Amino acid sequence: MMKKLSLTYRLLKKIGFNYSEEEYGQVSIWQVIRKVLKTYKDAFLLKFVMNSWLLSPLLPRKIRPAVLKSIGCKVGKDVFVGDHVKIDSGHADLIVLEDHVHITGGCRLLCHQRDLSDYCVGDDSAKLGYKLAAIHLKKGCLIGMESMILPGVTVGEGAIVGAGSLVTKDIPDWTIATGRPAKVVKQIPIRER
Repeated sequence: MMKKLSLTYRLLKKIGFNYSEEEYGQVSIWQVIRKVLKTYKDAFLLKFVMNSWLLSPLLPRKIRPAVLKSIGCKVGKDVFVGDHVKIDSGHADLIVLEDHVHITGGCRLLCHQRDLSDYCVGDDSAKLGYKLAAIHLKKGCLIGMESMILPGVTVGEGAIVGAGSLVTKDIPDWTIATGRPAKVVKQIPIRER
């Protein structure tokens, strides 16, 4: 039996917004307008302010963390954000950066991905829903260049993620993890006095 589509859904589809109800549930025109306006504002900040050569002396420790905070991330004190860091701006509210977090250049933080848990042969991958989950970078952790953090990951206090890593699972406090997928390769020792 064919499910009857809502008037709003049909109108959105007609003007070019392809929001499947399986993915997004009931969507109103007002929600789409608000989302589009927020997306434009956030895109402007991310594109023209995050990597402005004019502001370069202030970017990593002042401006980039302030931009992330303004689009919805929870950002602590003395956070460092390198150049060309990309975040999941549509779900910025799911990103937590505690004090002294260091994210180096080219990293990507993603809070959503397709839900493949019930994906089978013959299914249409474009109609799969999304799995949303928070990213939590704890106090003093360091994310190496060009690393990617996937949804639901917590990087522990003082942990270091090696350059180019793909972090799919939590990284414990005070460890070094590297690889694709990232695995713990070393426990950081306690300094003897």
